Amino acid sequence: MHHFYSVIIGTELLNGRRVDKHFAFINQELRNRGLLHVGNFVIEDSPALIQNCFTMILQDPNSVMFCFGGIGATPDDLTRAIASEVFTAQPLALHVKAQELIVNQFGDAAYPHRINMAMLPPHAELLHNVVNNVPGFSLFNRFFFTPGFPSMSWEMVKEALNQHFPIQPPLLTASFIVESTENDLIEIMEALPKELHFSSLPRFVGEKRIVEIYLAHHEHDFLEQWSRYFKKAAVKKGKTIKDC
Repeated sequence: MHHFYSVIIGTELLNGRRVDKHFAFINQELRNRGLLHVGNFVIEDSPALIQNCFTMILQDPNSVMFCFGGIGATPDDLTRAIASEVFTAQPLALHVKAQELIVNQFGDAAYPHRINMAMLPPHAELLHNVVNNVPGFSLFNRFFFTPGFPSMSWEMVKEALNQHFPIQPPLLTASFIVESTENDLIEIMEALPKELHFSSLPRFVGEKRIVEIYLAHHEHDFLEQWSRYFKKAAVKKGKTIKDC
C-alpha cells in the first residue's frame, strides 16, 4: 500500500502572510480515492529543512510525495535543486521540453531568469500547467513537484493521481464509546493487528471519563471481527459500551 505524504513549502505560510489551502485539498483528494495520507509537513524555505524532509520521505519504501512550492526562479526557490540532490544524487540539468514550453510562453522575457525553471533533476517528467504552461515535474512516478499557486498545482495533482494511482475501495469504519480511561484499555489496544487502522480519543463527559474508539479497514468482515473483539474484551473488564 502506498503511503502518501504532502510537503508544503513557504515561509509566508508560517509567518501568517498567506493561509495554506493545499492540505485541505490534497487530503480530500486522497480520501476520495481511498488512498492513505500518512503525513503532511508545512515548512519554511530552509535548505536543511527541505533536504531533511525529503530524505525522511525517501526512506519510506512505500512513499509517494506531493510537494507544493519552491520550483520557481527566485533565489528562495530551492525545491528543484534539493529534489535533484536527494532523489537522484545528481545536479540539475536542462530539460529540453521544459525549455521549449517556457520560451514559447514568455519569448525573449524567458531570459535570463525564467529559463532557470527548465533546470530540472535528471529523469524528470513534466506535469502540465493549465495556467501558463510552465511545467511542474515528477520523479519515478512517486515524487511530484508543483508550484505554490493552487490554480496551477491542483490540476497537476489531479493529473498525477488519475494517471498513476487507481481509486481504491473506501475504508470502512467503526466507532463506539467505552466508559473508561485509556489506561484501562491498553492491553486490548495492543492486541489489535497492525493492518487495522486504530485511534482512541479520551474525553470527559461531566466527571465521567470516556474513550472514543475508531477502527477502520477495507474488508467488512475483518473490521467487524476486531470491533466485536474490542467491545467484548472491554465488557470483560467491566466497561460499558455505547454507540457514538
